[in-house]
Amino acid sequence: MPLIAVSIVIGIITIIAISFTRGIIINIHASLGSRLKAARSNKGWSLDKTSQHTGVSKAMLGQIERGESSPTVVRLWNIANGFELPLSYFLTDLGLATTQTSVSTNTLENNEHDIKIVTLFPYDAVTKIEVFQITLDPQRQHISAPHNAGVIEHIIAVDGAMEYYLARAADGTEQEWHRLQQGERIKFNADQHHGYRNMTDKPMTIHNIICYT
Repeated sequence: MPLIAVSIVIGIITIIAISFTRGIIINIHASLGSRLKAARSNKGWSLDKTSQHTGVSKAMLGQIERGESSPTVVRLWNIANGFELPLSYFLTDLGLATTQTSVSTNTLENNEHDIKIVTLFPYDAVTKIEVFQITLDPQRQHISAPHNAGVIEHIIAVDGAMEYYLARAADGTEQEWHRLQQGERIKFNADQHHGYRNMTDKPMTIHNIICYT
């Protein structure tokens, strides 16, 4: 996608996402289980083989499928990477009706309760883009393992300053934490360790646009 087109998409998404009203926070345990079962069925994988591809234990996968446990954000990314599926596959398509006057959104909180992810736009097979709103609690950070090759993330600091981390620069050298002021954005290849952190005294919101090239 041309750079100008990507910039236009980012601008439109940011404007629309900021105008979203508070969505309905739903219990996604049961849905995650059904989505995981469907993904396994499509691949013809057993729990053992799924564990091998995702790095998530067979016991934990079974708990997720039975709706007994909700995975952390990092673990859910491992599952999505293992199946080569977009993250929003596991967070959307819950069969909820959306009216013209309200928007249903899907919320996942990890076990530490310091990060919240809301799906603003699920994966689109035409644009190959999905959009999330990430909220980090004060003095918290989130480190993500490398995603699959070809995954590109666009990060926009929505309501305050944030810091981001990439394992390497374009020339391959290791990097440190870098600061983004409110309204600033960064684009990077996500097939490396990367992270975000909130060093302020109030929750901080990020818009995360993920492109699967």
